[in-house]
Formats: sequence, structure tokens, C-alpha cells
Amino acid sequence: MKLSPSLLSADFARLLDEAQSVEGSVDRFHWDVMDGHFVPNLTFGPPVVNALRNKLRLPFDIHLMIDHPAFYAPQFIVNPDDAIIFHIEAQPDPSKAFRVIAEQGARCGVTLKPGTLLETIEPYLDHVSMVLVMSVEPGFGGQAFLPTSLSRIRLLKDLIGTRNIEISVDGGINASTIGSIAQAGADIAVVGSAIFGAADRAAAISQLRKASS
Repeated sequence: MKLSPSLLSADFARLLDEAQSVEGSVDRFHWDVMDGHFVPNLTFGPPVVNALRNKLRLPFDIHLMIDHPAFYAPQFIVNPDDAIIFHIEAQPDPSKAFRVIAEQGARCGVTLKPGTLLETIEPYLDHVSMVLVMSVEPGFGGQAFLPTSLSRIRLLKDLIGTRNIEISVDGGINASTIGSIAQAGADIAVVGSAIFGAADRAAAISQLRKASS
């Protein structure tokens, strides 16, 4: 299973140092972009994410928890293996978002809140290469994992079928929960405080790897 540390749990005053401290041991980086409208929190936007894009070699997963994702997505600098992920609730007609993300040359991802039916995204699966399952309510880090997420991962796996789509899971993931999401069929674990809040980050990552295998 791939590990994608969430910079939401890092020290915002030292984002580059924080990311580089784990870059050799993980697979991707996850950026939670929040606007204070779609979710009740504000984090970083394009200037911050773009400033670190050329200083880090691993792919970025840019999770847009914002209104008007099709407008803001083009403001991010991306590499071909980076993913821009938007909420289906914020873009009822997602065709424009799919188009602008594809035009940027990034991978396109879609996500939805825990209370939104998975079937909502089924018509759009041919347009994406990643689906992010929220295992907490979006907006804040440090929340407890929602056990109902496991059945959602399994259902999503069935909906995807033979399509080449990765399943990423975000929220409440630690050494106690990562094994269950791996067994349910997830490909990527977004991990925040279980990495950046650990006294020994290398040991924490090793424990996560072992628990997910």
C-alpha cells in the first residue's frame, strides 16, 4: 500500500523541512486545500503548494475541499503523476473540472463526503484515475476513523471493476486502522498525525508499512 502523508498535520512554519523529513520513506504527498466555505477551515492554496512543487520529487495529491474547483484547479502547478481531486458535491456538473484538470496534464480524482452515496460518482468513473474515500468528515485533521468507510471501500472496488483507478482513503488512519483499509481494497493511505505527530517518524512509517501488509 502506498503512503501519502497529509501536510495538514505538519508544522506549517516548516512545510518543506517537514516534507523532506519523510520523503525518502513514503510514496506521495497529500495537500488538503480548504477555503472556509465548502468546509469550515482555511489552509493553504496554490501559492504555497506551487512553492513546494519543484522542491519535492514525489507526486502530489491536491485535494480541493473548495467551492468552484474547476476555477481554481488551473492555478496549481502540476507534474503528470500529480492528482487534482475535487468533491462531487462542489461540482454538480463535473465535466468542466474533468476537462480543465486533463488540460493541465494531471491525473484527475474525485471524492465525496461520508454521507454522500457512492453511486453518485459511478457515472464519472471513466474520467478519473483516483477516487478518494473520506473516512472522516472533511475539514479538520485528527478525527477518528469512521468504520462505515470499510464497506464503502469494498463497494467502490466493485463499482470500479476492471478500470485502472486507485482508491485512496483519508481520515483517522494509523497503525490500528491501516490494515483494515488495505484488506478492504484501498491502494493509498493518507496519513497525517500518525506520521507527523510521531516522535520517531521513521519508526512510525515502518509500523504503518508492516500493519498494511
